[in-house]
Amino acid sequence: MRQADLQAVGEVRRELRELLCRWVPPDGEAPADPEVAALLTSELITNALLHTEGGAVVTAWVTDRLRVEVRDCAERRPEPREPSADGTSGRGLMLVGALSDAWGIRSEGGGKCVWFELGGGPA
Repeated sequence: MRQADLQAVGEVRRELRELLCRWVPPDGEAPADPEVAALLTSELITNALLHTEGGAVVTAWVTDRLRVEVRDCAERRPEPREPSADGTSGRGLMLVGALSDAWGIRSEGGGKCVWFELGGGPA
């Protein structure tokens, strides 16, 4: 996805929901609520597209939990912050922290990966 391609966020949400609907765990227990997963994925992708150059790469996989990773080519790490007074920014990482079982940021070459996990309790 490229920075100007914000409409791709909806496409990624749809694909993630499809992945979670197709996946049937052995115990019958879904690893994540598809709507929570879609919300958190949207937040990470939107942050990457709005605050970096060069687009983003999204990877998701399911085992006994769901893990979503969003990579970009900016070294600057996002910082959780209080929502702005106008209410249009500042909630993304706060939501990820509140709704995921685990999340983090790691440096990768000339960029970073922001990830979260859902299902199966804390990592």
